[in-house]
Amino acid sequence: MATDFNRVIDRHGTYSTQWDYAADRFGRADVLPFSISDTDFPVPEEVEKVLLARLRHPIFGYTRWNHDDYKQSVLRWFQRDGSAQGMDSEWVVYSPSVIFSVASFIRLLTAPGEGVIVCTPMYDAFYGVIEGNGRALVPVRQASAQEGYGLDWEALERAASNPRNRVMLLTNPHNPTGKVYTRSELERIHAICRAHDITVVSDDIHRDMVYEPARYVPLLDVSTEGALIVCSSSKTFNTPGLIGSYCIIPDPILRERFLFELKQKNALSSVSILGMEAQICAYNRCESYVRDLVTHVRGNMEYLAEYVEKNLPGLRFSMPQGTYLAWIDVSGLGLASSELQDRLVNRGRVGIMSGSAYGDAGYVRMNVACPRSKLEDGLDRVRASLAE
Repeated sequence: MATDFNRVIDRHGTYSTQWDYAADRFGRADVLPFSISDTDFPVPEEVEKVLLARLRHPIFGYTRWNHDDYKQSVLRWFQRDGSAQGMDSEWVVYSPSVIFSVASFIRLLTAPGEGVIVCTPMYDAFYGVIEGNGRALVPVRQASAQEGYGLDWEALERAASNPRNRVMLLTNPHNPTGKVYTRSELERIHAICRAHDITVVSDDIHRDMVYEPARYVPLLDVSTEGALIVCSSSKTFNTPGLIGSYCIIPDPILRERFLFELKQKNALSSVSILGMEAQICAYNRCESYVRDLVTHVRGNMEYLAEYVEKNLPGLRFSMPQGTYLAWIDVSGLGLASSELQDRLVNRGRVGIMSGSAYGDAGYVRMNVACPRSKLEDGLDRVRASLAE
């Protein structure tokens, strides 16, 4: 059965980070939020049925992930569109979250004080996970869609040539700009890093949200040397509250070191049963949900672009290649980031994340994975916020 992505579902009273705790981000609870990157969509009907069936079994004991049903679901998902054909199921390991994985690899592959190369602006949690683990953040500029999506290759070469920098943390598709890296770009990034013995950790959590003609290419299609992927089904199928992610690690030594970190150091060897059931079902049975999801969100992005052009002078927005996150240039307004946020929150009652959280105060990041009616309401609130 097709999912109605325009169905409005009230999420208040569910302990929702985006809805029930909007005041934590915006200082007041009565805003219409477009903030944290989960969606306002129901999970696929097939996933809901699987979860309900599992809930009828009254025991929820310690649960194992290391079996073919779990690992083959990941392989199938990557291989269905012709990618990662050489992937081995032994490369697939569980992790409670992508950020846990990123933090673990930073500690495993670098020493305190050494550098992690990142493409900025970037997902805000990466700032904390790099600096909180005592590593140096080494930025390389990734331009927005409005700027032509160029990567500062000279800066990447300089960063890679510094022997203190040991890891590159890539996001593909990139959060927040929506850049989807081509095969040739991935080959160039990997070649630069391999020349200096730098491991590339690719966060591909938004891998399914890609708009044609862009095409997602996993880094492991380029090379399995000095490369690994961290990912989750949670963004695509809106299951982050069920907990769970995975890594694809070709290097057997690094894989065993990660599993030691997971099991011996942190005692996280038991999986969330509901998270695992949801992933297996989604990856095995829910391709049509993803096709419809991408179509709906693309329509929202196109509506946003048209609205900005007609009604919001001073703003610039171009369709991203991927993600459900709109990276909107607000520099033309001539407003300080704090003043713009004050107008949006206190005048328009709309919660949109300031680009300063991601490293560029000239932008805002708006999550458009929502029913069209919510987006229409939100954009009208933005317009009211900016009216003189």
